[in-house]
Amino acid sequence: MEHLMIKTLIAAATVAAVAYAVAPAQAAHRHHAGLGCSGDNLGKTEAAVEAMADNEVKFAAEKEVSLAQDAMLNNKWGACGAHLSKAAEASMAK
Repeated sequence: MEHLMIKTLIAAATVAAVAYAVAPAQAAHRHHAGLGCSGDNLGKTEAAVEAMADNEVKFAAEKEVSLAQDAMLNNKWGACGAHLSKAAEASMAK
């Protein structure tokens, strides 16, 4: 009986630890700083940046898009969303 209770407690602790570790990563993947990191959002932001006139703001936005792509490839969803948001904000500035 005691052995079963210990196994149950270990299993419950494991499930809680996994849920605690995965939930923030999933939240960052869906939304960070207003813009989620996804292929669609990356494509839309990249297109908006490409449509900008050549200037320092455009070059900074292109760098942010590049950093977002790198973060996405390395499963760094929070960083990807942050870089995409910066690029999107720059593309809206005139």
